[in-house]
Amino acid sequence: MISTLLIVVVILAIAFDYINGFHDAANSIATVVSTKVLTPFMAVLWAAIWNFAAYFYFTDHKVANTIAKTVLEEYITLEVIFAGLVAAISWNLFTWYYGVPSSSSHTLIGGFAGSGMAYAWFMGANPITAINHSAIVTIAAFIVLAPVIGMIISVIITLIIMNIAKRARPATAEKWFKVGQLISSAGLSFAHGGNDAQKVMGIIATALIAEQVIPNFEAMPAWVPLSCYAAIAAGTMSGGWKIVKTMGTKITKVTPLEGVAAETAGAATLGITEHFGIPVSTTHTITGSIIGVGVVKRVSAVRWGVTISLLWAWILTIPVSAVLGGLALAIIHFIL
Repeated sequence: MISTLLIVVVILAIAFDYINGFHDAANSIATVVSTKVLTPFMAVLWAAIWNFAAYFYFTDHKVANTIAKTVLEEYITLEVIFAGLVAAISWNLFTWYYGVPSSSSHTLIGGFAGSGMAYAWFMGANPITAINHSAIVTIAAFIVLAPVIGMIISVIITLIIMNIAKRARPATAEKWFKVGQLISSAGLSFAHGGNDAQKVMGIIATALIAEQVIPNFEAMPAWVPLSCYAAIAAGTMSGGWKIVKTMGTKITKVTPLEGVAAETAGAATLGITEHFGIPVSTTHTITGSIIGVGVVKRVSAVRWGVTISLLWAWILTIPVSAVLGGLALAIIHFIL
């Protein structure tokens, strides 16, 4: 029999996926809006279409499987999952309100891990034993590696494009780059959908396993990925204009050429990490890519003060979310 709490957890998870969409919409559309290739409405519509299109391609669900194994099975209950989602939604809305492009992926992982650790403590076990250390270490490493990889790839792509286009007429080159941005932003949105929708899939699958609705991850019903991709696409349609401003204008001034390079680099990085089942931050990746195109112009073209502020948000996301997850679980524990 399906419990009321399971229904609440599934609804909350899909709500988080929706919030993830409008929180992270800026990742896909910031450069294409700031360069005026698309209007804001057309940009979010374009991104949402490609977010959902990823449903038909990313069928191995490797990232979802990694997320599902963040907390060890013996410490997973519906209460733990509920508390983790409450923490993740709280931090996401807080950072969205202040226009800070933090990672929806890492806040979900942090909230889930924190509530699992709190549950272990209440059970009289060592909290550290509740989490899958290899998964957490890999995720933590890619807080640094994902933006660095994105930055390196964007530098290489920018230099290649500049070399190819240096003999072209400026007006012709500008036209090419605007068309190129449509393609590159579609690729980034496609990779974003494939990467981020899977994280909520992993959480819902974990809840279904905890309630013995399904025996294992491989038995995840078809409605789970379909609803997750639909939710993130709907969220993207809602936009995230405060973060668009930060990503599109505050880090460095982005031209259509640089927009193509940054978005292509971001999509490539996400594609590589998804292939290996590593849940990385789309936000971190595209930020690193934007920094890369700025560095090619000159190091001073990057507003490093803004970048350092973003870095602090990245560093704090997992521990703050973990604390919030632990507190939410503690409140549930004492109430129930």
